[in-house]
Amino acid sequence: MCGIVGYVGNQQVVDVVIEGLRKLEYRGYDSAGIAVINRDGEMQVRRAEGKLRNLENVLAKNPIEGDYGLGHTRWATHGRPTEENAHPHRSSDGRICVVHNGIIENYLELKRELQKEDHRFQSETDTEVVAHLIENHLRQNPSLGLEGAFRATLKEIRGIYALVAISADEPNKLCAARLGPPVVVGLGEDEYFVASDIPAILEHTRNMFFLGDGEMATLTREGVKVEDANGKLVNPNVQRINWDPIQAEKGGFKHFMLKEIYEQPRAVRDTTQNRVSLDTGHVYLDEINIPAAYFRSFSDIKIAACGTAWHAALVAKYLIEELARVPVEVDYASEFRYRNPILTPSTLMMVISQSGETADTLAALREAKEKACRSIAICNVQGSMMTREADGTIYTHAGPEIGVASTKAFT
Repeated sequence: MCGIVGYVGNQQVVDVVIEGLRKLEYRGYDSAGIAVINRDGEMQVRRAEGKLRNLENVLAKNPIEGDYGLGHTRWATHGRPTEENAHPHRSSDGRICVVHNGIIENYLELKRELQKEDHRFQSETDTEVVAHLIENHLRQNPSLGLEGAFRATLKEIRGIYALVAISADEPNKLCAARLGPPVVVGLGEDEYFVASDIPAILEHTRNMFFLGDGEMATLTREGVKVEDANGKLVNPNVQRINWDPIQAEKGGFKHFMLKEIYEQPRAVRDTTQNRVSLDTGHVYLDEINIPAAYFRSFSDIKIAACGTAWHAALVAKYLIEELARVPVEVDYASEFRYRNPILTPSTLMMVISQSGETADTLAALREAKEKACRSIAICNVQGSMMTREADGTIYTHAGPEIGVASTKAFT
């Protein structure tokens, strides 16, 4: 789990990226880095082992400036947590930079092929291969440009990824892609953002959308273009995020988890507000999108979730069976598909995820949809993948949850 922030616009990119990374530091502690391109077209990269403050110290001693760029906080998968393995990673010619959250499964075979073509690698990571692949495509066909070379690279790699790339030869342009880990794009006034989570850019804009799996976004000063894996234009579902940016700060607490423990009463109140009639006792869930008649016909309920959400599902099983007298089975989402579950059109599938982007839970949802099950997502993030794919959604209004050990979203 790594943190990604990218920016193109009129603000000083270093300030935007570092502040965004500070909001994402919970996603990666091993190392941090930033790459910006100055007005002379020079790629400037600063990286540091350890926490973000180490990178800030490096920048204080050796500052950089630019109008577009990207940054990263790393949680190591391939390669030790060292400065040379920190992101961003560069191509051989130093003109392309890439940041990545995920795993490139075939990076070793790709690396060996690239080494035969005189590509020199500086790290042990799987991510560096992506920068070299983009460079290789541009060597073979310069007319591709960054967009074309980036798209061609996506077709060669296997695994899961949230990727962002920039080139010193194409000013004020970022290319981003997603297959698995989330990518959120923020729309400002003459400025555009890309990040791995909402809090990183919430200070600058509330208008955002999540990339879908297999989609690619190109950000320039003129706007954002989104395409699917075949290059067909996609009209993104832009959401207005109503979280208060102050909610994403520690607010005087020692750490986020303690703050979020104390936010539980407010989170419950916000989730139930305007949904329960105190006069009649009726509950109004306007975004379920499943007719009431269907609820009377369900013979059983399956719930799939991971981690903390799975524990919430166990509570739900007891409550639903006691109150509705409908049988409920709870599965760890990562195991759901592999036990060949009994699913019929009279099964209601429920999935629970704070982020709405949990890969295993998404896979369980898709398995159920293939078996013609109706589905409901319980989720905290508007516009996330799960909310788009489920038949209906019950949104929790917990606000930003930064602590890895969930508290208010669980409640």
